[in-house]
Order: sequence, then structure tokens, then C-alpha cells
Amino acid sequence: MRINKYFTDRGYCSRREADRLIEAGRVKINGRKAVLGDKVEETDNVTIDGNKLTTRGKRVYVMYNKPFGVTCTTDRETPRNIVDEIKHPLRVFPIGRLDKASTGLIFLTNDGDIVNKILRAQYGHEKEYEVEVNAPYPDSFLKDMASGVDIGDYKTKPCKLTRLSDTWFSIVLTEGKNRQIRRMTEALGFKVKQLHRIRIMNVLIGDLDLGKWKDIPADDLEKLKATLDAQDQTTSDEIDVEE
Repeated sequence: MRINKYFTDRGYCSRREADRLIEAGRVKINGRKAVLGDKVEETDNVTIDGNKLTTRGKRVYVMYNKPFGVTCTTDRETPRNIVDEIKHPLRVFPIGRLDKASTGLIFLTNDGDIVNKILRAQYGHEKEYEVEVNAPYPDSFLKDMASGVDIGDYKTKPCKLTRLSDTWFSIVLTEGKNRQIRRMTEALGFKVKQLHRIRIMNVLIGDLDLGKWKDIPADDLEKLKATLDAQDQTTSDEIDVEE
């Protein structure tokens, strides 16, 4: 298997994060510095910073209400990284991300198999956000956002919006370009003051307090996995980076 998948299979980090570790020269295979695309066997000795990767234990699936200022990275050198903030007893890593200024629902796991299934762009998994902008907006703003917005290098797909107040709205996306909601809003003359994710697929944040985490409820997890398993498992190079 590819070296980055080897990392996710052991619940160490996502494939993307593994690639960054490899590029930084921190990974070795049988004493040789690994390079991107290397393949490994189960019998190979793979180390990170000189420490051998161990076999994954119990699989865990966590939902976390991310506060403002937390960075969605497994890099322990980054201040307020999500791994140190959550303090989970097992090593977990985030599925996708929310940017540092955003709050709300994010999943963490040590199951590498589920990560790409959730993020794979071709399946259009819904993610719902509540957003506050810097000034009252007209109904035409909602219409323009919903029909798709030119954000410079890309026109966003149609999406669902609902007015919550003069300055708040909810938005349901089925894609996740970098800083997408902020870029859409700015293209239409407004700025985001607060951005809070309340749902990923069928999982709602509910009454989970800011800064707290819990295991994804069994019924929600079963439904989420059933949806993923029912989808075509062909590979795709396009991965949503999320908000």
C-alpha cells in the first residue's frame, strides 16, 4: 500500500497530513527517508521522528464543537492545534477542517478509511452553516448566493439558503472550496462576522457545548456509515477541503 494510506490505517493522521510529514523528511522506511508515493508492506519498519508506527487500536468517531482560534491540524508545534485542544485519550485526527476563525461541528477519528469517503467531492455531502454578516442584507443577496457566485477562480455550485434575521442566514453546501462562504460573501459586498457549522450529513451539533466533544451517537454513526457504504467507492482525485 502507499505510505500515506499506511499512516491512516494505523490511525496516526490523514493522508494529506502524512504527505506533509513525508515532505518534511520525518518519515523513514527501513531506515531510508521516505518520499511521496512510496509503497510499503506490513513487514516494513516505518518510523516517524524515529518512533515506530504501531497498529491501530479501537476505532473512534468523535464530534467536536470547535471554538474560535483552534487550528485543524495534527501538527503539535502549532499553537492551539485541534489534537491538543480536544485531549482525546486516543490519537485522533480531523476529517476536513474549519478555518481558525470559524466555529462548530467537525469530526475526528482514527479510522483512515472513512476520511476520504466523507470528503470526496463527487458525492456532494451536505454541510450546514449559520452565518452572520457585517450589515443587513437584501433578499437579492440570498438569491445571488443560492444561484452560485464567481469567487475569482471558480463559480460555486447552487446551494440552499434561509434567512434567519437581518444579518444572519443559514447555508447548506455540497462542496467545500477553501474559505468558500467567506469568499462568496465578500464577492457580493459583505463580510462574515461569525461562521458556525451545525451539521455534517445527517449529524447535527445539537446542544454540544463550545469546546466540548463526544462520540458520534450510535444511530447517527450507523446512518452515516450506511450512506457512505451505499455510494460508489471508485476513487476520485477531487477532495473537498471544506470551509
